[in-house]
Amino acid sequence: MGIQGTEVAKESSDIIILDDNFASVVKVVRWGRSVYANIQKFIQFQLTVNVAALVINVVAAVSSGEVPLNAVQLLWVNLIMDTLGALALATEPPTDHLMHRSPVGRREPLITNIMWRNLLIQALYQVVVCLVLNFQGRNLLGLKHDSVTDANKVKNTLIFNAFVLCQIFNEFNARKPDEINVFKGITRNRLFMGIVGLTLVLQVVIIMFLGKFTTTVRLSWKLWLVSFAIAVFSWPLAIIGKLIPVPEMPYSELCARKLCGRRTNRDPSNKRHEDAG
Repeated sequence: MGIQGTEVAKESSDIIILDDNFASVVKVVRWGRSVYANIQKFIQFQLTVNVAALVINVVAAVSSGEVPLNAVQLLWVNLIMDTLGALALATEPPTDHLMHRSPVGRREPLITNIMWRNLLIQALYQVVVCLVLNFQGRNLLGLKHDSVTDANKVKNTLIFNAFVLCQIFNEFNARKPDEINVFKGITRNRLFMGIVGLTLVLQVVIIMFLGKFTTTVRLSWKLWLVSFAIAVFSWPLAIIGKLIPVPEMPYSELCARKLCGRRTNRDPSNKRHEDAG
């Protein structure tokens, strides 16, 4: 106790309650878990963007020699991810749900199995959609009669627009990594809504008015609907993914145990001991 406690008790204590109110301990734990959870949300969101963008550009470059996302577009994606995304997810207020979680140990990994499941599902979906558009976009979008240059510009613009909108919609999924209702308490965080709205407005401005800077073309309202449809599908996909159970033990420990088990079974000394017995 910070007020009534003696100096000897204070010096030998790990935690000192300055106002002698045990409710303060609950507030400290609540905010501490909130900060930790917000860091995990941002990491999940960041890894999803990085994995998807890397796989899309690497596969496209290796197979066709061209990348659908150029440097300026990736710079804008990184701005969404590192700056605006961090502000949106780091300002999430603490909730009662955090107090029902079990304490996190010092040696537990920062990226949990739930986070791996969520980010892999979303990244795989974005990679599949963008690569399908990259390789079959001219046929799917009815651009066979256009020139190759114009068709590629429209196709790449659609890929870029859909990819950015997927990140905007995925920010909502990152708010609640282990809950079905990702919109719960969203009105309490006005900064999150403002950042999402600002990002969406800037994306519209980039596509419609800054084509020379980003090497894009204006999209028709039909292609805008296609982009939004691709992005919106990430919400029901996230709900389905959260129904998939994951083991409580971290994947790293599971893999280590399996490797140790295989080595033990292959060790010839074990067979010698068994034969001797």
